[in-house]
Amino acid sequence: MSLSLYSNYRQRQLEALLEISRALTSRLDLPSLLRTILGYAAEMVRAEVGYVALTTSQHTLRLTTGYGLPSDVFHALAPYLAQKSPAGEFWTETELRRQLKIVAETTGLALEQVVALPLVLADEEIVGGIFLFRSGSVAFTPGDRSLLRDFADQAAIAVRNARQMEQLREEKARVEAVIENSPNGVMILDPQLRIIVINRALARITGFTQSEARGRPCREVLNLQNISGDHLCLNEQVPPPTGVWYGEGDIIRPGHKRITVGITYSPLFDRHGSLINIIVTVTDITRYREAEELKSTFISVISHELKTPVSLIKGYASTLTRRDAEWDADMVAEIGQVIEEESDRLNHLINNLLDASRLQAGAFKLELDDISLRNLASTVIERFQTQTDRHTFVLDIPPDLPLVRADARRIRQVLDNLFSNAIKYAPDGGEIRVSARVENNHVVVAVQDQGVGIPYEEQNSVFDRFYRVDSSLRRSTQGVGLGLYLVRAIVKAHGGDVWLQSLPGAGSTFYFSLPLTPPTSSHHETMENPATPPRSQS
Repeated sequence: MSLSLYSNYRQRQLEALLEISRALTSRLDLPSLLRTILGYAAEMVRAEVGYVALTTSQHTLRLTTGYGLPSDVFHALAPYLAQKSPAGEFWTETELRRQLKIVAETTGLALEQVVALPLVLADEEIVGGIFLFRSGSVAFTPGDRSLLRDFADQAAIAVRNARQMEQLREEKARVEAVIENSPNGVMILDPQLRIIVINRALARITGFTQSEARGRPCREVLNLQNISGDHLCLNEQVPPPTGVWYGEGDIIRPGHKRITVGITYSPLFDRHGSLINIIVTVTDITRYREAEELKSTFISVISHELKTPVSLIKGYASTLTRRDAEWDADMVAEIGQVIEEESDRLNHLINNLLDASRLQAGAFKLELDDISLRNLASTVIERFQTQTDRHTFVLDIPPDLPLVRADARRIRQVLDNLFSNAIKYAPDGGEIRVSARVENNHVVVAVQDQGVGIPYEEQNSVFDRFYRVDSSLRRSTQGVGLGLYLVRAIVKAHGGDVWLQSLPGAGSTFYFSLPLTPPTSSHHETMENPATPPRSQS
């Protein structure tokens, strides 16, 4: 080759490599980049046909792009490549001749020469190869191979970059999925404390949709009250290069229950110490806070509820034992009645506490028998009618209501608690009606009062242990908040369900259902895994 021809040849090679370098920095997809590299390589060595094959996750080869190849060649080569691993023997003369034969027969061209170079990454991993074919008796020279080595290196770089981008996309998708599906609230802030990302959990807590929150200052979305600890969003301070910030507060939205949250601020800095982002994790700690308040309330209420009857019993008993006074029969009877009532009250409280403990220990058992709910309700009404002169009790249960298999003592306890609740929260009196009907192979019992009702935001909590409705009546009524908790537990143990309907200021109706068929044939039933029927829509 003359000097001028060699100079032109090198000039074309450099121009081709420069064009490929530009393509690598552009946003072309991998097949387009490989097609560009393959085209320049084929032109430089005067090949009529060529292709690039890449490794698969099964460590075989798959034809990715071609030069001068009809679709028939793709179909003919695919089974051959799918059986091959890019190991050392794949690049032998014998294997290359097999490929040459397949390509020549499929294209109908008089192809006689083949050259192939593996695509090798820096860690010597083979990720594929370039294959070129041409006609004529002139074999590919070492110079051709040296030239193609440059193109193969460029193709390997393109594959490496594409794989890294795919890994980044997969990692990004995984991180986004973790953030989006996290049970805790998560948001990502820019250095100006504006929201870049907010997940569904935090959107639900704050009431802002994800689109509404993006771009807003985080203090607008995290509108906290009763604040404690450190809050970047509220203080609008740039965080220090180390450590995290933590604070707590309440999110109060009109018409919604208060949510207490713990917020962790984790700033991210680059290697130069510049703030990049702040990751904010918002955890709903309402239950923990309520548990602390409940513990404190429980101790004070229990102390009060236990002290009151004990003090009265002791006081009246001491009065009776005074030697400096004589009491007539009426006074002794009156004092005895007070002692008896307060003893019953104390016994009721202790039994409720014991039942709650048995529930926690899983030792709650039932003694099942066929019972008449009408007769049971009638007995309970007779007892409660003597305790109040401001309430009227109405028995609205048909005489032909089917018997249910249940624990009579426990169902009486359910009715006792529901009637006691109806009296306490209807201080002005009114009608208390108990009714029953058959529905979906269950007997549904309703206890309706004309009391103060229950606020909407508290209706989901009234069956929780130690929960008492937040109203002015709570301070003047007795109880520790175990009655409705035990009602639900007893009904659930029978395989039934319990729910309520209440209109604040217009009274409440508590429902419970019992199956006409018992949960099992066993005489003794435990509280573990009670069956729950579909809730009746009454």
